[in-house]
Amino acid sequence: MSDNPAQPPPGARLCALADIVDPGAKGFLFRSGEMLFLGFVVRRGEVVVGFVDRCPHTGLPLAPLPDRYLTRDADLVICGSHGALFRIDDGFCVSGPCAGRSLWPWKIKVEDGAVLAA
Repeated sequence: MSDNPAQPPPGARLCALADIVDPGAKGFLFRSGEMLFLGFVVRRGEVVVGFVDRCPHTGLPLAPLPDRYLTRDADLVICGSHGALFRIDDGFCVSGPCAGRSLWPWKIKVEDGAVLAA
């Protein structure tokens, strides 16, 4: 997935850490010409992890509404298309038609209160 020219380069500022609810998630869309990159980050405390916003089963974005990537308990990522559930730590699918597969990681880091592409 890293060959997508629309993916933000390492060091690109995505948002302030304070812009993400804790626990919560935030989606991002980037465009370069005709190419799109959709990604999202999940925050739990000071830890932020990122994933490509694409279901490994359908190829569709996960969130049915902006920034709605988590279950009600905010303990798993959910696919809005078919209800697959993914662990937040590593994106591994624990339930649904893509069980055993994983979300594609998007390297993220937090520096000085900012969330950056890594």
